[in-house]
Amino acid sequence: MATIIKEELRAGPFHELFAQGVCVGDTIHLSGAVSLDQAGGVVGVGDLGAQVRQCYANIGTVLHRFDVTFHNLVDETWFVTDMARVMGELGSVTAARADFLGERPQITQTMVEVAGLVMPELLVEIKCIARR
Repeated sequence: MATIIKEELRAGPFHELFAQGVCVGDTIHLSGAVSLDQAGGVVGVGDLGAQVRQCYANIGTVLHRFDVTFHNLVDETWFVTDMARVMGELGSVTAARADFLGERPQITQTMVEVAGLVMPELLVEIKCIARR
């Protein structure tokens, strides 16, 4: 049986519960990022664009700790609480995403509507996979 060597990063307000990222080989699996500050407070209550920006800022922090950048992302999954709202605010959402990934990122994306996230004020959660 092969041994799996894991490198993990634990940070943020929930570091005791789960790792923010785990690297196995050249693949980095990031936990879902939500719009929280380091103290666990929600950033951008009611503002979808602001929440997307904070999600990506948090993703960037984790990527940096693994010595990679947004260019290393290969896949992302968005969990949203209101798909119609996301589609209605697509301009601000794509602008926020482009601030971190550029206009035409080479990344796959899945978007799923969910009944709720870990806190009722949260509108979006973004889970990513990166490669070194």
